[in-house]
Amino acid sequence: MPGASPLDDSETYSEILSFAKALPLQLHPDKKLAEQLHAQDPIKFGDTNHKPEIAVALTRFELFVGFKPIGELADILSLGPLQAILAPHDNVNEAILREVCRTLLQLSSNTVSDVVKNLKAIPQSELGERYQYIPNLLERLSEQYSDSDNGLLVASLLMNFMTLEPGQAVCVPADSIHAWLSGDILECMARSDNVLNTGFCPRASRDNIDLFTSALTFKPHDQETALLPARPSLMGINEKTVKYTPPFSEFNVLATNLAATESETHTDLQAPSILVVTEGSGTMKILGDGKTLNLGEGSVFFAGPDAKLQFATDNGIVIYRAYATL
Repeated sequence: MPGASPLDDSETYSEILSFAKALPLQLHPDKKLAEQLHAQDPIKFGDTNHKPEIAVALTRFELFVGFKPIGELADILSLGPLQAILAPHDNVNEAILREVCRTLLQLSSNTVSDVVKNLKAIPQSELGERYQYIPNLLERLSEQYSDSDNGLLVASLLMNFMTLEPGQAVCVPADSIHAWLSGDILECMARSDNVLNTGFCPRASRDNIDLFTSALTFKPHDQETALLPARPSLMGINEKTVKYTPPFSEFNVLATNLAATESETHTDLQAPSILVVTEGSGTMKILGDGKTLNLGEGSVFFAGPDAKLQFATDNGIVIYRAYATL
């Protein structure tokens, strides 16, 4: 097993980094559903594993993830433009939320356009301070996608709309609804390519709505729960490394951010890993091997489980390292 070896930068770097523009409203199936879908259609759903993921912001990053708190949805669902398409609900629970989501996704293109138009015209005073952003967000989504896309209603009305700054991260459990809107991220997910799409994409590309909504989980239910904090990692000897640890076992992500003339040493992780340089330049020394490799933005390396690596820079560097838990 090599200490650290370069991967094909042109292909691997673009796969590891996700440039979050026009990504559909989607969910990734959990293990049980993935097994069922694979058995029914192994061509479309090629994996039996679940697909939770994390996204770490490299730039300012806008996204939708999970649903708004249940207690706040009753006021939104009582807005005038929704009364013709939704039954009144004084109290909203998860079963009602599932049906509302299904109803919004099943609306015709013309109905969606009419509802979106009327929602854009709502006075901000009727939305309350917390949700005054909705009309402007609908205007923006209409331009980026289409004012007849059902995803506009589900995302803007029901989901958490978040803006992350570089270094902040979110965790998306399997079966959790989400959509990336804009910005650059490092995205890491469990071993699966399965996905269900149902908005922010052409109707012909959408998956079965009943399947999508029946699979939905309702976590996270607020923005704070969606956030994945970065915590100091003992794997960085010089204390220049933080760790993103999702609540599932497949992977973790280290982030090392060095200013000019700083250095960091990673202990051996006892797990295979992939390193990607997202900013700056420097060197990586493979301790015990004697090799020193140059690093630059876009560099991607595979490191074996026993690799002990030392990083140095003259002008600053940012390195992310994803590793599989054995």
